[in-house]
Order: sequence, then structure tokens, then C-alpha cells
Amino acid sequence: MTVVFRTYRDVLSLPGARGFAAAGALARLPLSMLGIGLVLLVESTTGSYATAGAVAGVFGLTSAVASPLVSRAVDRFGQARVMLPAIALHVGGLILLLLCAQFDAPRWTVFAAAVIAGASIGSIGSLVRARWSFALAGHERESTLLHTAYSLESVIDEVVFVSGPLLVTFLATRLAPAYGIITAALAVGIGGTLLMLQRSTEPPPSGLQHGPGAGVLRAPGMVVLCLAMVCVGVIFGSMEVLAVAFADERHHLDRAGWVLAGFALGSLLAGLAYGSIQWQWPAGRRFRLGVVLLASGVVPLLFVQNLPQMAGVVFIAGFAISPMLISGNALVQELVDPTRLTEGLTWTVSGIGVGVSAGAAISGAAVDAAGAQRAFAVPVSAGVLAAVLVLLCSRWLRPVRPSHSAQATDPADRPG
Repeated sequence: MTVVFRTYRDVLSLPGARGFAAAGALARLPLSMLGIGLVLLVESTTGSYATAGAVAGVFGLTSAVASPLVSRAVDRFGQARVMLPAIALHVGGLILLLLCAQFDAPRWTVFAAAVIAGASIGSIGSLVRARWSFALAGHERESTLLHTAYSLESVIDEVVFVSGPLLVTFLATRLAPAYGIITAALAVGIGGTLLMLQRSTEPPPSGLQHGPGAGVLRAPGMVVLCLAMVCVGVIFGSMEVLAVAFADERHHLDRAGWVLAGFALGSLLAGLAYGSIQWQWPAGRRFRLGVVLLASGVVPLLFVQNLPQMAGVVFIAGFAISPMLISGNALVQELVDPTRLTEGLTWTVSGIGVGVSAGAAISGAAVDAAGAQRAFAVPVSAGVLAAVLVLLCSRWLRPVRPSHSAQATDPADRPG
């Protein structure tokens, strides 16, 4: 255990690292709050899980479509110049959505506000990972430390995904659904602003005007990676709705957050161990294994009968998440041009976002039509599809060219 924490202490000792890592963690807290928070808010005002899932889906889909465009602008003009106004717009969109839902405005206004909020947030995680890449460029231990830094970010993601659902569920059920959205807006507003004000660790803008975003997807491996992430996102998005619906059907709505927290806790524990190991396997192979393990882990959801069983299944399945995401981000470093790293990382996040949107909408409709028990077929089907995809297309999940960035995420692959 001492060795595990020593590896993380080494990366956090870099100048400015603790500051941007902490600010990024706070700014990402809404990632785990807004999905379930929007479901709780909209369902409480409309009485429909289908509508609630659709609003959460529109928010996630808009974010997924717009985030690569925001990240392309960040690569060209710099993080602070782009993200400070974007964060302000995002917070304003959340407040508008809350007011429209609370005061029974026409339903289209809630969807419009979801579009505004989703289109403006970008990918905070990609911004922080780009800062790590910049901070470690040229370091004598760059390859080792960058692997650990990316692993640290996945651990932080899981801390966020453990705490966020618990917090938003507590606020929504003990106080009012509005408090969950308000807290999310404060977290991204404060954390995002603090991150952007740390200019010394901000990667310099490239100043380059790239062509269409599809250029990042020119490598077949990136297409496969993003499609697999869409399927993974369907699992995540459907679980946000199904945890609420399954708990509600059993008259324990206040425990929905615990189920989602268990999903993230398994991932957190796996991420802590994974980040301390320098792996011999290439990133593509590790990514495939992670996807297959996640798919296998969610299959038992078809047979759960109560909340403890559901929590146990998702806790075990969660152990595949962090290793899969860490290796996926490492694979991006091997497949895209370094000047488009933020955009490349964001495409995988967008893939997850598209899946989250689809998963929330499809599972919400499935719950209204057939109940939460049968709706578990949605995440299970998505997991199986992801596993089949990465196994059939495994030859493309390899570096398109030797690069220093590839070595930076798989240092043990080098001779000696």
C-alpha cells in the first residue's frame, strides 16, 4: 500500500499539480450529479421517468456533440480564453433549467435549457489530463509519471462518482430536488473558475486552425474506441435511471445514490491498484479486456430481485471501469496528433456522453413500459455489444505510428 501511494505522491509533487488536480476534481463533481439530479428533478415535477430520462438524455447528447468543438477551440486558443465564458454559460443554463422545471414552464423550455447547459461545459477531465501532459513534457520520468497521472485522474473521477450520487440523492430526497442542481452549478462554477485561473500549468495554445473534427477520427482505432465508449455510456446512463426507478419501485428512493456509489467505489479501488503498476500489455489489449470484463459484470443485473443484490452486482462490475478508461485514454495518446490531444481525449468522453444520453432515454421509456426489472436488458445489451465490437475490431486498437506519447502511457512496453 505504501508503494501505491508513493507513486501518486510523486506526480502530485510537481509544481502546481495539486492545485489544478483539486480544482479539476471540484469542477467534475457535477458529472456524477446532473444525470441522477435531472432525473429526480424532472420526475418530481412531471411524474414521468420517460420525460426525466429524455431531459437527461438531451443534456448528455448535446454535451457529447458540442464537447469536441469546445476542445478544438481550447487546443487552438487556450483553456482560460475559451472555458471561462463557457463555464458561465453552463451555470446559467442549469439555473434556467431549474427555474423552468420548478415553475411549470412549457416543457420545451426545460429541453431548451438542457441544450444550453449541455453545449457549454466541454470536458473538464480532458482539460486536466492535457495539463498533466504539458507538466510532464521533457521530465526524466515522463513515461512512468504520465501513466500514474492519468491513473490518478481516473481515481479522482471515481471519487467524484462515489460522492456525487450520494450527495445529490441526499439533497433531493431530504431537502428538495432543486438543491441537487444548485449544488452542481456551484461546484462547476467555482471549481472551473479556479482551474482556469491557474495559468502557469495551462498548456500553450497551438494557434492552429484544424479542419473538420473527423480528422481526429481518421484512424480506424479511434472510431472503434469511440463506438465502444458509446456502448459503455449506455450502461452508465441507463444505470442512473434504473437505480432511481428500481429503488422507487421498492419504496427506498433515498437509497438510489448508494447503488450508483457502489458502482463507482469498485472502479475507485481498481483504479488505485491499476495506477501503481507498470503494465507489460499494450493499451489496446488492456482496453479490450476491460470492456469484456465490464460486459460480463453487468449480465447478472438480469437476475437481481432487491437493492442489496443490485448494489453487489454493480460494485463487482465497477472493478472493470477504471482500468478500461485509463487504457482507453492511453490509447488516444497513441492514435492522435499531439497538437489535438485535448480534442482526441474529448472524443472518447463524447462517445460516453452519447451513450449516456441514449441509455437514459431508452431505459426511462423501458421503465415506464415494463418496469425497472425488465429494463435491465438495456445495460446488459449495451455491454454485450461493446464486447463483440472490440473483439471483432481488435486489430485496429493499436498505435498508428511509434510516438513518444505512446511510450508515455505504456512505459513497460519499451525494451529494458
